[in-house]
Amino acid sequence: MCAPRARTPNPPMNAVRFRRRVLIASSVLASSVLVGGLLTVAPTEAAPKSGELAGKTVFLDPGHQGSAAGHDLAKQVPDGRGGKKDCQTTGATAVTGKAEHTINWDVSQLVKAALESKGARVVMSRNDDTGWGGCVDERAEAASRSGAALAVSIHADSTSTGADSSKTGFHMIVPTLPIPDKTVDSVQSGEGRKASNTLRDAMKKAGFAPANYLGAVDGIVTRPDIAAVNLTRVPAAFIEMGNLSDPAEAAVLSSPQGATKYAVAITEGISAYLDGHAAAANPTAPAPDPGAQPSAPAAESPSEGTDLSGLSGVEAIGPLIDKLAKAKSPQEAQRILMTDGQDVSANVLKAILAVVYAVFGGKLPI
Repeated sequence: MCAPRARTPNPPMNAVRFRRRVLIASSVLASSVLVGGLLTVAPTEAAPKSGELAGKTVFLDPGHQGSAAGHDLAKQVPDGRGGKKDCQTTGATAVTGKAEHTINWDVSQLVKAALESKGARVVMSRNDDTGWGGCVDERAEAASRSGAALAVSIHADSTSTGADSSKTGFHMIVPTLPIPDKTVDSVQSGEGRKASNTLRDAMKKAGFAPANYLGAVDGIVTRPDIAAVNLTRVPAAFIEMGNLSDPAEAAVLSSPQGATKYAVAITEGISAYLDGHAAAANPTAPAPDPGAQPSAPAAESPSEGTDLSGLSGVEAIGPLIDKLAKAKSPQEAQRILMTDGQDVSANVLKAILAVVYAVFGGKLPI
């Protein structure tokens, strides 16, 4: 779905200088493309061998799939509790008309780009948003085989086939304890819960409100039926980013700018959890298998004079995206990137460039 990045001989000198100024090396540049309305990130060369997350593996599971053709969604598979459940579901559809599986995919691709630019190895549960992604038990097994320091399932909730503005906010799903498998129970009751709390805190810090429904307690919902957690032998976190039945949250999640804000918050949470954790921090995790792949923010948008210099690289992305979205021309966007953009860590510029590309309909202002 993603074409290889083209090499342009003898680029204009101003473009070369700009690329140097924002510290984007070709090995970490993620050029995004719009294909069939989907935001995707072109594949890069090998992930950097240095960076704050170097040596760590993250497994990302964008929920659902683009197509179930040739597969039986109702096939019964283990649920991790001694019972069975459906292999997969189709996922929800936002009131904006955008499919949940695509929203999950868009956000996960931006998270992947940001994590890789920090030096992490990222393993995906599915390779595109057009085909099959595997049953829930297969994805859990792929996460376990990856030897990841953390597995993150990325979803968006839905409470009604129509509009429902009464239920809003994000939530983390954690498993009812104990889990029958003693290894899984030990991992998820300890590091898994710690990871879920850390991602919850990052979402709140980014301005996203915890869910006001499902009996959520400070953004945490406990359930026994999530096989992605019940069957996974590495620390796992499961996030429902917002309610696609709520028009406001659906609009944010369906937009490139909104997807990036969610992705930045999730990346911040993953990074915070992994900070200080060795790649093999989970002693029960198997050795990595390289082939294993089968509420709108409460914070207001910044004013024109927002000073981003006091923010960390990740925290500065949200305000910068707001500024870029308001730019009325590629030239203005370039000016923003060359001024405010200098205060943003190069580690997350891949996500920024993806949004800029989408905002300007396929023309990067560099």
